[in-house]
Amino acid sequence: MMIRWLCSVLRVRGKADLLLVFLFGASFAALPVFALLPSLWGFAAASAVSYLTDEMLHSRAPGFIRRLASLQMTRTMRFAARTAMLLALAERMNAPELLLVAALAVFTVHFAIMMLYSAVHRIIRARRTLPVIVRNLDMSGAGIPKQPPALLYRRFLRKLLHLDLPGHAALVAALAIGTWTVAYAGFALTIGLSVLALAALLWQLRRVRRMPTPDDVIAALNGQLADYRPQVALYFSFAAVSRDFMYQVNMWIETLERLDLRPLIVLRERPSFRFLSRTWIPVVCVPKADDVAKLDLSEVRVVLYPGNAGKNVHMLRIAEAKHVFIGHGDSDKLASSNRVSKVYDEIWVAGRAGRDRYQRVRHAISDKAIVEVGRPQLAPIRLHADHVPGPEPVVLYAPTWEGWSDDDCHTSLIPMGVTLVERLLAENVRVIYKPHPLTGKRSREAAEADAAIRELLRTDNERHGGAAAEAAIAAAQLRLKEIQTRLDELAGRLDGDDAQQTRDARVPDRDGAAEWQALNDEWHRVFWESRSGVRHHIIRKRLPSLYECFNQADMLISDVSSVVADFVASLKPYVLTNAHDLPDEDFRAAYTTAGGAYLLDRDCTRLPEILRSVREPRHDPMAPHRRTLKEYVLGPDRPTSMERFNAAALALAERAARELAEDAGEGLPRLTIPSQRTDSDNIAESAEVSALHQTDRTDPAEQTDPADLAGLVDPAG
Repeated sequence: MMIRWLCSVLRVRGKADLLLVFLFGASFAALPVFALLPSLWGFAAASAVSYLTDEMLHSRAPGFIRRLASLQMTRTMRFAARTAMLLALAERMNAPELLLVAALAVFTVHFAIMMLYSAVHRIIRARRTLPVIVRNLDMSGAGIPKQPPALLYRRFLRKLLHLDLPGHAALVAALAIGTWTVAYAGFALTIGLSVLALAALLWQLRRVRRMPTPDDVIAALNGQLADYRPQVALYFSFAAVSRDFMYQVNMWIETLERLDLRPLIVLRERPSFRFLSRTWIPVVCVPKADDVAKLDLSEVRVVLYPGNAGKNVHMLRIAEAKHVFIGHGDSDKLASSNRVSKVYDEIWVAGRAGRDRYQRVRHAISDKAIVEVGRPQLAPIRLHADHVPGPEPVVLYAPTWEGWSDDDCHTSLIPMGVTLVERLLAENVRVIYKPHPLTGKRSREAAEADAAIRELLRTDNERHGGAAAEAAIAAAQLRLKEIQTRLDELAGRLDGDDAQQTRDARVPDRDGAAEWQALNDEWHRVFWESRSGVRHHIIRKRLPSLYECFNQADMLISDVSSVVADFVASLKPYVLTNAHDLPDEDFRAAYTTAGGAYLLDRDCTRLPEILRSVREPRHDPMAPHRRTLKEYVLGPDRPTSMERFNAAALALAERAARELAEDAGEGLPRLTIPSQRTDSDNIAESAEVSALHQTDRTDPAEQTDPADLAGLVDPAG
């Protein structure tokens, strides 16, 4: 337990990294001791260990390095301290005064050159910062020069600092043998290499003078957009963007690729561009609002918004297009029926439940503005009938995060998460634990509960022989890494800075989708097979995906979130946490997805009875309610979600074009459908689905009545 606690405090992954931290700390602490004794060989050994462990920790434990930096022990400070200790050792060993002065001058000049190099590097980076970043459009004509060589440009501080090694090693050798010319030779090498590196970077500075102006880059992009003529755009912005948020965009990519309109993705934050999944769709990242206004989006008729963000107003200003809030999941949370949604022309929801949810926001959203389009992303989820449970139930615990404030905090982690996992372990089930990516980012209590749950699962794995499976996991890592590398290549994650990636942007080959899917399937197969001997799984990364975890599980336990609505598609048993112990009737009245759920109290006393629905499939009284709820929440199976989504996009684009023509006093224009998707059967099918789409909007009473879901009692209660 003490080791786990130390790993958590020091932000390292395991015992091996913890040993490196102790070696690093001990070697650094020994430097002043050996310098003052003085002990040359003790100092040399401690210095070598400190160099090596410092480098290893940078790659193995970046969290620990960041913790050091927060305590003002940056890499530069550590190198400076090591140099000061070396000079103290030389003085204590009665080195000649001239040698000491030369050593001090050399190391001072080395640090001065490093500062100048950093300044030049900053200038180059600033000059290479483009107003846009582009993928999947041919930007070869923009005139963007190549990035400086990686040797000079990437991780430059790390390389420059290590140029003190010749001087350090030579001074130690000179103190050992008493021949000072060795020290001077090492000093000359340190200064010579530093000056050479600076000169090479200054030469690269000349090349950035040929960088095109921001207006030239945008003009080149607009030329490509004019040739491509996008008709529908997905627009995404998030101020604190990271890989944790990009699922909101990535979940819609395949749907966009299958539309009968030419799609475009517009991002607003540079980091989000790096976490985008594979797509052939043109992608443009435009950080500044003024540059968004310069984009040629004259033929875009529909703009889709997966999230509500302040920067959405920069796209909402486009009057020629219709603006649609599509969200990133169908949740019962209050945020999923926000009054802010009134600014959009339409709100697309999965099923009748979404319509009813918005109607509860009185005097805000018009019923005519709500369109039911299903959830096209749910196709990979296997149905309950196609799932074969193993001898021990597999329970997926996927709690939501703590939200932006305590008012919208729905997570079960804080009030009951640890108790729940303890009870699951006592019930002899296998657990897949997949918390929300943002878990613990705001609440310390949530972070502590998350850490406690992971510790419980690790300990239980060890008790059930999980250590024996480490060999199989290690053997699979190489193949998983190979697959991941190829997936990154297909996703367009190229080497180089943003300007280099824009320079290398080309129109992609659309045939990569088949290889992408095959590799994705193989990754998941290798992952689960290699971990067949592991009892519990803690999923913290993007892969394995949430839907693959759905397919592995016999039951879901979660909080009020879009995860539950998506899991409903599987028709498997699922559980909603009732952490505040509301009466069942009140809970089901408040949250639509509770209509087909087993409700779990805060103390988890109902858990044994709930698990009977998995252990004894015939004892599953909520099964018929889940079937009714599925259509209510996600819409009918026919027409398919993709057909309904496509029809909604076409209908809205036609409406936008018609209104634009009416405003201009022209005749009714015909919306141009991309040639690869214009066969007569497809158009006829879209027209038919469009008619159904209009019927859904004007006569919702023919769909599943929410009253059918009312009055359900929890059989497990």
